[in-house]
Amino acid sequence: MTKVLLLGAGGSAGANVIDALRLSANHYYVVGMDASSTHLHLSTADLRVVGPRPTDPGYVGALRSLVETHEIEVIHPQPDPEVLALGRARDEVGAMTFLPSQEALEVAADKARFAEVMAKAGVPIPVSTAFCDLRGVADQTEAMLQDHARVWVRARRGAGSRASLPVRTGEQARSWVAWWAAERGLQADDFMAAEMLPGREFAYQSLWQDGELVAGQGRERVEYLYGALTPHGQTSTPSVARTVKDGRVDALAQAAIRALDPRPQGAFCVDIKEAEDGTPRVTEVNAGRFFTTSNFLAHAGLNMPDMLMRCALGEHPPRLPSSPLPADLYWIRMVDMGYVLVEGDKLDAWPRADP
Repeated sequence: MTKVLLLGAGGSAGANVIDALRLSANHYYVVGMDASSTHLHLSTADLRVVGPRPTDPGYVGALRSLVETHEIEVIHPQPDPEVLALGRARDEVGAMTFLPSQEALEVAADKARFAEVMAKAGVPIPVSTAFCDLRGVADQTEAMLQDHARVWVRARRGAGSRASLPVRTGEQARSWVAWWAAERGLQADDFMAAEMLPGREFAYQSLWQDGELVAGQGRERVEYLYGALTPHGQTSTPSVARTVKDGRVDALAQAAIRALDPRPQGAFCVDIKEAEDGTPRVTEVNAGRFFTTSNFLAHAGLNMPDMLMRCALGEHPPRLPSSPLPADLYWIRMVDMGYVLVEGDKLDAWPRADP
């Protein structure tokens, strides 16, 4: 039995990693750690532990203590702050981590810096600019609006479309950034702007070992959890997603990953959106952890959390072709209603009510 310490066990992303591991023929004992004692009540980990936040001075010591006490073999983080903190301390915690290089983690965590790296490597991305101070926000946005109908203003760091807003004027952008500065403590240089891409949104989850692709799968986000309640209609967390077999998506995602790290290792998840002309462009890469819906692919037969654990323990799983799952497998999920995998030809199989 493999003993795993899962960080962020009280969140949905952590819960879905556990769900994926439970599907495996390999046996796992999961110690789930979270900073929230309240959210831990939702976790199905074998043992639940309240731990310090990554910014706490005692964070590394707490991880090391859990590793020693419970004979932990692999530590896996899901929240981005835990990914970065564990990456910095990977040689101090006493267990395997199987994370990308720290440079890759740091670049991926900063969307403005990431955009610079992608542009230098020739990877197609939306036109972007980083803000320096509040006075320049309106002018920089107006300059972008000369060529684009709308501009996407968002925080440089964070997940779930954090602090994002589509704007049509420089004043809208300035007011939005000013509100976050006054109410949430962010500064203008915590924000950036990018052209608004109106097309379909794709996601590519992958696992790498020694610079080789172990497994990767593309999917399309079709509907979003509570997307209708946001100004931009999306939340980056799908309520409906479907598998796709699109060579453009796979090739672009892999190019972005290799631009981020020439010898990839660990989990890399790529967000891709289509421009107005239908060409795909990379919007960001999440390095070191899986998408929230990692169990979607696991239920469909591609269990990357399990594969990651085997890689971390020194095994070499067979290398699979990119996007091996059939197209049009739908993953449907809703708060308090769970999730279900549905084949595309059965998606609309219900009887119709007579008028």
